[in-house]
Amino acid sequence: MAMTNVFQRATDEKSATVARNNRNSSRIRSIAFWVTTLVIVFELVAGSVWNLVPIEWIEIQLQHLGYPHFLAYVLGAWQVGAAVAIIAPGLPLIKEWAYAGAIFLWSGAVASHLAVGDGIESWSGAMMFAICAIASWMLRPADRRLPRTRLRRDRTADAGQDGARLPEFSVRGWAVAIGVLVVLYAVSFLTLPVVEDVMHENAIQLGWIED
Repeated sequence: MAMTNVFQRATDEKSATVARNNRNSSRIRSIAFWVTTLVIVFELVAGSVWNLVPIEWIEIQLQHLGYPHFLAYVLGAWQVGAAVAIIAPGLPLIKEWAYAGAIFLWSGAVASHLAVGDGIESWSGAMMFAICAIASWMLRPADRRLPRTRLRRDRTADAGQDGARLPEFSVRGWAVAIGVLVVLYAVSFLTLPVVEDVMHENAIQLGWIED
């Protein structure tokens, strides 16, 4: 009887430790997801503003890389859509396309700078954002995944339920997403004069324009 109690206590302690570790891991994963997601959404928001205005830095960069001027408007429009799709709740299929587009955008920027012989100072930012996009995509929770791409533990939890069911509309989730986008767009527009001055100096330092 004593041995049974000891064994039961040891089992309970092990189960509690495993549960605690799982909670800590889930918390870290959630924090990492939201940090990387907010980074890429802010970059998409700021990028859409810079492209749709467009600011001098965008025009100089397109000319330097050999791209047509109208590409700025195309990229800006798609960046708006990608930012909304990634930050909004649900929409798993659209999210897949948004993540793919964002990764293509930043990896394409890296390849473009390398093709014209630019150094790491020109493409390191795009590389960082591409890595953050990949991390955000990998860390996204179950409600932001397509059913077939959910983690095994998420599929197990859904066993016995109707997988074809549409996700419930989340008023709170959409309100938070819209609030975040409004704040990020406000910051992007308010900082535009400072950004233009900084990026003008950056273009001079890179040798893309003369002082």
